[in-house]
Amino acid sequence: MSEEVVATRRDRGRVVAWGLWDWGSAAFNAVIVTFIFSVYLVEGVGDDVPGPFRASTWLGLSSAAGAVLIAIIAPALGRRTDAGGARKKSLFWLTMAVVVITASLFFVENDWHFLWLGLTLMAAGSVIFELTQVPYFAMLRQVSTPDDVGRVSGFGWAMGYFGGIVLLLICYFGFVAGDGDTRGFLGVPSENGMNIRLIALLAAVWFLVFAIPLFLKVPELPATANADAPKVSIADSYRGIWNDVTTMWREDRDTLKFLIASAFFRDGLAGVFAYGAVLAVSVYSIREDDVILFGVAANVISAAGALLAGRYDDRIGPRAVIVFSLASMLVCGLVLLFVDGPRMFWIFGLGLCLFVGPAQSASRTYLTRITTPGREGQNFGLYAMTGRAVSFMAPLFFAISIWAGNLLLDTETDRWGIAGIMVVLGFGLLLLLRVPAHVEDRARHHSAEG
Repeated sequence: MSEEVVATRRDRGRVVAWGLWDWGSAAFNAVIVTFIFSVYLVEGVGDDVPGPFRASTWLGLSSAAGAVLIAIIAPALGRRTDAGGARKKSLFWLTMAVVVITASLFFVENDWHFLWLGLTLMAAGSVIFELTQVPYFAMLRQVSTPDDVGRVSGFGWAMGYFGGIVLLLICYFGFVAGDGDTRGFLGVPSENGMNIRLIALLAAVWFLVFAIPLFLKVPELPATANADAPKVSIADSYRGIWNDVTTMWREDRDTLKFLIASAFFRDGLAGVFAYGAVLAVSVYSIREDDVILFGVAANVISAAGALLAGRYDDRIGPRAVIVFSLASMLVCGLVLLFVDGPRMFWIFGLGLCLFVGPAQSASRTYLTRITTPGREGQNFGLYAMTGRAVSFMAPLFFAISIWAGNLLLDTETDRWGIAGIMVVLGFGLLLLLRVPAHVEDRARHHSAEG
């Protein structure tokens, strides 16, 4: 088996280059989608949009449409990159597309007429960014060995968290902080949203610069890496997806079980970050200007958890790490249901965040270990598809739990939304307990054959 398919030794240069892509990608994930540009679209650009829907509703609808596209496209993309030896090529063009879309957000002026341009660019960028995860995750095996795949995966997750922290701090203090006609220590004009629009350009350059090392250091997947999957048409790729799933059910059911289980608990993990800021302000009386500080602290502790858990992943296996992480999160969530005040939220909210990184990283390594070398793109395409297929669960249970809790207990609080997120995490944990605890990395078998 070629070293381009499965690394036989750890090359620090390749690992760092691979991790730097994650560092750079935080420009889109943290700055554009989560903390800065999406807020600008809702609170600024679309604040006075006419019609029956608020800007936040339009943002939600466009995000939902994007999720459907991801579920449709991701499996076929993964299958084709495996077959044609085009893993790095696919990642390159997808990355460049995200960079261009991010830079194009500069043209979204602070006027509701530009809301539709902003929403279209955000939705397109989100779809393409999610698709980059398929070849990028598949490259994990190319930069790690069966002995250190957990540590390398944890390093990548941590780089993403740290990259987001650094860029958020630069954006906040350089372009956002303060009041008046200019913002930040750079004195950027705020008229017509110029300071936020310039952040979009900064985010595009940031992603581009830190993505380059991967394309220089990590080799392309050989076209012969998967001899059983010749290059096929797009239509054939979709027909092959059904064959992949039915074959997996007959011959590799544990992988399919893991894909389903991970879809649920990953949606719960996403819910922790999606609603954490809302709960911090509305339930635990965290000041709105302190939420960014909590966000920075949450990313730091999540990164630290991912780095630490990577070592245990290699020693005791990824499933044990995920089970312990999810169980610990359920305990923290249960405590949060019954406590009040900023101090308790800082303690147990950060406790939740401590275990998010390990669960995410170990989920990626579990699927890597149980995947036959050369088919990583296929399985990570299905990984993306199953995740998007249930991405409505955490928002749905969050909303239902708030409604039901307030109705039954005659209260008016968002607190009960925590219970909904914990239900999704708990269900994912129960499904995870049905997959094997110990799996042999299939790369060992292929390395021996090579």
